[in-house]
Amino acid sequence: MASAQPGVHALKLQTPSVSHTLRNGSNFIKWDEDLSTVTPVTLYVDQHGFYLYWTDQNKDTELLDLTLVKDVRTGRSTKTPKEAKLRELLDVGNLVGRLENRMVTVVTASDLVNVNQLNFIATQEDEAKVQKVSTVMIIVRLFSSDRKKVENALESCRLPYGRVKFVLSSYPPPNLSPDLALSCRGGKDGTLSVDQMTEFVNNKQRDPRLNEILYPPLRPAQTHALMERYQHDQAQLKQGSISLQAFSSYLSSDENGVIPPDKLDQSEDMSFPLSHYFINSSHNTYLTAGQLAGSSSVEMYRQVLLAGCRCVELDVWKGRTAEEEPVITHGFTMTSEISFKEVIEAIAECAFKTSPFPVILSFENHVDSLKQQAKMAEYCRSIFGDALLIDPLDKYPLESGVPLPSPQELMGKILIKNKKSHKPSNNTDTKRLTDQPANQSNEPVSPSNNTGGKTQRQKDFFSTCLTLILTEMEAESEEDDDDEDDYGKKVSGDAREAIATEEMSTLVNYVQPTKFNSFEASKKAARCYHMSSFVETKALEHLTKSPVEFVEYNKSQLSRIYPKGTRVDSSNFMPQLFWNAGCQLVALNYQTIDLSMQLNLFMFEYNGRSGYRLKPEFMRRPDKHFDPFTENTVDGIVANTLSVKVISGQFLTEKRVGVYVEVEMFGLPADTRRKALKTKTSQNNNAINPVWDEEPIVFKKVILPTLASLRIAAFEEGGKFIGHRIIPVSAIRPGYRYIGLRNEKNQSLILPAVFVYIEVKDYVPDTFADVIEALSNPIRYVNLLEQRSKQLAALTLEDGEEDTQTEVSPVSTVSGLCLESRQAATTGRKMSYRTKSEDLVLSILIDVPVCTIESLQQSKVYQKEQRRQFKELKELVRRHQKKTSELLREFNNKYKKTARQCSKSRGSCSDSEKNDRLQQLRDEQQQQLLALRQEQYYSQKYLQREHIKTVKSYKTNSTTADPDLNPGQCVENFHFHFSSFKITYRKNDKMQNKCNRILDITQKCE
Repeated sequence: MASAQPGVHALKLQTPSVSHTLRNGSNFIKWDEDLSTVTPVTLYVDQHGFYLYWTDQNKDTELLDLTLVKDVRTGRSTKTPKEAKLRELLDVGNLVGRLENRMVTVVTASDLVNVNQLNFIATQEDEAKVQKVSTVMIIVRLFSSDRKKVENALESCRLPYGRVKFVLSSYPPPNLSPDLALSCRGGKDGTLSVDQMTEFVNNKQRDPRLNEILYPPLRPAQTHALMERYQHDQAQLKQGSISLQAFSSYLSSDENGVIPPDKLDQSEDMSFPLSHYFINSSHNTYLTAGQLAGSSSVEMYRQVLLAGCRCVELDVWKGRTAEEEPVITHGFTMTSEISFKEVIEAIAECAFKTSPFPVILSFENHVDSLKQQAKMAEYCRSIFGDALLIDPLDKYPLESGVPLPSPQELMGKILIKNKKSHKPSNNTDTKRLTDQPANQSNEPVSPSNNTGGKTQRQKDFFSTCLTLILTEMEAESEEDDDDEDDYGKKVSGDAREAIATEEMSTLVNYVQPTKFNSFEASKKAARCYHMSSFVETKALEHLTKSPVEFVEYNKSQLSRIYPKGTRVDSSNFMPQLFWNAGCQLVALNYQTIDLSMQLNLFMFEYNGRSGYRLKPEFMRRPDKHFDPFTENTVDGIVANTLSVKVISGQFLTEKRVGVYVEVEMFGLPADTRRKALKTKTSQNNNAINPVWDEEPIVFKKVILPTLASLRIAAFEEGGKFIGHRIIPVSAIRPGYRYIGLRNEKNQSLILPAVFVYIEVKDYVPDTFADVIEALSNPIRYVNLLEQRSKQLAALTLEDGEEDTQTEVSPVSTVSGLCLESRQAATTGRKMSYRTKSEDLVLSILIDVPVCTIESLQQSKVYQKEQRRQFKELKELVRRHQKKTSELLREFNNKYKKTARQCSKSRGSCSDSEKNDRLQQLRDEQQQQLLALRQEQYYSQKYLQREHIKTVKSYKTNSTTADPDLNPGQCVENFHFHFSSFKITYRKNDKMQNKCNRILDITQKCE
């Protein structure tokens, strides 16, 4: 707890609540279809909502961590027993109510692909509903609050508390930094007082970027309340102290977490247009592995939506079965097919379980059949029901210049992205969709021909791979930018998306895909409901060539970035590249948990896992412009300086092996630093409580903290990954923090943690570092100046002089304008500073040096300035003369040339025409000369004014410096100085007269 929390953030994380029925247990039958076994059990949820466990008739207990539970299903989406033997064992006929309404399926998964199901059947329908609703709410709250405590879990399993205490007491004590012990300054008895604890929290743990009015520092009374939560010894509390063991418990608590709890909750404003948010997006959602031969799965849509994704992709192809049902698959590959209808049902089931904000369905429609497209539209209407947004909102018509609606206004709605036909279906379109020559085979159109045989499919597969390689060797040009992203779509013209029928077109509104032409054309059209898709290579090209324009485009319109076709292993590109440009829909392969996907998971972990993250303000405002490649601070954004010191680790691995920690940062190109710090490998193969306590890594200037992320990762000495944590720089809490590590799937590792000390402050350039130091600690700064002046005086000390005679004011060492006069005026004067802080200002005012007009006249600086001004004006006059002479010479040559041309052409040129040409030439020359004269005149006048200002400044400074000088003497001295410049000004007047004469001569020319 870094500060008192005022009511700035209205929403608060709620502690999971468990119903009375779940705590006391309910009777279920657990069945396993693979083993064909049934077991009567009593199902419980512990009082804290951390674990689901069940006991059988033999009192054997099994336990399930609720953070591993992805979903709890009832009704049609549950798995029902199919074998007759199993149905007989379950005694299905004697149970009350429909079977599907009494089924409860608990879905667990270590990742999005490997999904397991636990099947229970209740004796009554009501018990199944209570189990589902309560458990799902517990899971959602657990995901938001991230609370996992081993001791609470053991207690919920009804283990003796003494055993819990024994387990905790067997933990090795954490290794605290010596700096931490020094900063706490605990007493001899190993305790900290209320004042010491208050000082520690306010000075070390509090974020200096916080406003002290909204987030005031802790008061002693608040500190005492904090100590009460961790110090259970009432005797020590009465004495106003806390033990080091309780202090260590505070450091490792959720209250001292590295991320404020409100960042996990939905804390961002959701009332801006859709284009102002980063949206969690998936690419080829149906695939579970690679792009060429991976299997497709309906379950992937459920898992991706439950993970918080808000944009999923559906590649729809024409079905070849007798039922003529559209299917989803990866075209021209060996991937399997899944039913389009089942996918729509899965989306309707899980769309809003994790987040209530809108879901975008990115259709890639290759169905060239009117009947099957009509089925697609009908499935969407009937299954989604009112959740499907068909007509635009009244406040946001599909007109030029009208922004997109906000996620708040589209809450609970499903938007469809599909090519929209702007003309009603006619006979020509119908013929293109349905008619084919009788002798033409349909095989090239189908993604996988079920009747063509295995040999033909293998030929198509290898032919596709060969064409892919040849295509990628060429330059990637002429991208369609409309989701034709895969290699299958490049190798065959038949793979292009089919023309949308009227039924499908009516479902498309705010997300209409269009081919991208240029940023200028998009800006001129100003149709916010038009969006474009870019393959990663094309998007990177736009980002490189037109970064500012790309950011401007994303302020009003949506852009979707997808992986290039050569990523056949389903690898991902780095999403940070395109978040920097404000791209909203950065689509990744969810089945591959690489570093890119890990960044995406951590990015959308915040704001309540809503799937929407508000972009920085300057990426939304039309009056702001941003270059993602900037190396300078952004207007309106305060850059940060971040320092991370890795102190120690706890329970990193059970192996006896050396471990090390890496620290790196992701953000703008100027902010990104890969492997910025790598600690030494721990000694003695200590992975339980290793200590490093090395020098901190300093990120001097983080230009854009709102888009920067800090990654801390632990590895075994052989390079094997242990765990990591990615933290947004803008939300990171400074101070001593335990950072709990997670695996590559963003699941908590419970025990492994890294103890660090973090410092965050506003960035100050090196030029102003001394100024900031002087403002923050003026007494120390003045004392430092005094010390430096004494050191300089000691170097210049002459024989026979005393040290006190050479002590100089720090202020006198700063100015050099009147150095000689100050030395003459202060000769023999003994100056000494008072050490008392209340006399500091008075001593500085007393020691201000005096500079008279007489000393000014003799000053080398003043005389040098006088000579400089005279030389500067003389040089200006010389340049003007030279330029005027060149212009007159040019005029004379042009006039003679024109006269000769007129003389040669007397037969064809009359006298009047000749006079007109000469008169026109004279007028042009006169205007040019007049413009030159005006330019020279104003430049000389400007220089004269600057010289006069300089003289007046000397006069003002002299008068201020010598208060004994009477006003008459000041005026007299000023006139004396001013008279020295009259000669120069007279020369300027002569130059003006000369210009007038030249102008008169030009006017008299023929």
